[in-house]
Amino acid sequence: MQASQGRNVGLGLALASAFSFGGSGVAAKPLIEAGLDPLHVVWLRVTGAALVMLPLAWRHRSLLLRRPALLAGFGLLAVASVQACYFAAISRIPVGVALLVEYLAPALVLGWVRFVQRRPVTRAAAIGVVLAAGGLAGVVEIWSGLSFDLLGLLLALGAACCQVGYFVLSDQGGDTDDAPDPLGVIAYGLLIGSGLLTLVARPWGMDWSVLGGGADMNGTEVPAALLLGWIVLIATVIAYVTGVISVRRLSPQVAGVVACLEAVIATVLAWVLLGEHLAAPQIVGGAVVLLGAFIAQSSAPKEASGPVAGGDGHPLPVRETPAPEGELSAGRTAP
Repeated sequence: MQASQGRNVGLGLALASAFSFGGSGVAAKPLIEAGLDPLHVVWLRVTGAALVMLPLAWRHRSLLLRRPALLAGFGLLAVASVQACYFAAISRIPVGVALLVEYLAPALVLGWVRFVQRRPVTRAAAIGVVLAAGGLAGVVEIWSGLSFDLLGLLLALGAACCQVGYFVLSDQGGDTDDAPDPLGVIAYGLLIGSGLLTLVARPWGMDWSVLGGGADMNGTEVPAALLLGWIVLIATVIAYVTGVISVRRLSPQVAGVVACLEAVIATVLAWVLLGEHLAAPQIVGGAVVLLGAFIAQSSAPKEASGPVAGGDGHPLPVRETPAPEGELSAGRTAP
């Protein structure tokens, strides 16, 4: 009975995390269209979340000496680079398309495992890769000569590649006895990402007056500060924390299935709130991408560690065996 309740709580938290992550692009795009540079929106998001998570960073300050490479990799790839690429992508292409392109990451991870690490992958996993690639062709309507902005698609692919880089990094040492607490890694990843983005985004040149005005959301004016508050508190802090806790209560496969709802939620929200309608072939292609990503993720060998994929929400390593308290089990980062 207690296990069943814990599983139900885990599913609820996973759904909350998927919804929170899925709403980030919908809230960010009006700010970008109101005059903020995508990098400035990313900087505001990461820096605001880092300040909120500062107490956790202090609590886990020993990680700076124990896992400096992991923290740097998380800050650079899973926080700064993936979010910068994602937000830059949604400034040029629809939110749903950008997030669906990001869902190629699980398939790309298998490509790394097979051709770089030269480890075998299952036939089902290979089928998942083919499905994801074929679905992507439908999402971008490749038969019409890439009707979407090519740079936007490349930026979305860049976000997917950044996820792969972090998947590979996080697989190093994730099964040791002194694996770090995921909340501590998230806190320091946000702090490091904020520092890196400060150098690149140069927020002192940002048009701060935009935050005091309104942003257009498909004909409705919404306070820019409200959108920013959603991005920082809901789409980053709450999304990360609920994602980490949910994976500790669920198996990686179940968490991966729920994570796939993030792309669906983002697409529906963009459709309703931003008026970004996708054509029928794109919807079918998106469904195929998600199916391929799920098959690729869930077909990993049980004895190996593997990531729980996310789109805007991005990963920390997980293991098939239950992780002792305090271990780095899973999480996602935001786009």
